[in-house]
Amino acid sequence: QVQLVESGGGLVQPGGSLRLSCVASGIVFSNYHLGWYRQAPGKQRELVARITSGGNTNYADSVKGRFTISRDNAKNTVYLQMNSLRPEDTAVYYCYAQHPKTRYDYWGQGTQVTVSS
Repeated sequence: QVQLVESGGGLVQPGGSLRLSCVASGIVFSNYHLGWYRQAPGKQRELVARITSGGNTNYADSVKGRFTISRDNAKNTVYLQMNSLRPEDTAVYYCYAQHPKTRYDYWGQGTQVTVSS
């Protein structure tokens, strides 16, 4: 059974930082591409950041220079370091793991990030 469990969300003031974590089980973690999406109320889910099995990364324009995605294959964990947070970063953040050949996605349950003073 595949599980992705996010943690690290919460309430933070504008300009603050949070680090999200997502621990995976039930997959050969190192083979998978990983990433984070987010969904704000009334908006479509959008890709925030992605890291391939080989370690290549890409980011949404809105988070470039502020967010960093990384992975630790020994811990089956993908991270999203979020700095200089803005109110518009408020959303539920979801991690996913994508099989590199079948393109099948597994999803976590989401973690709420709220940026507000």
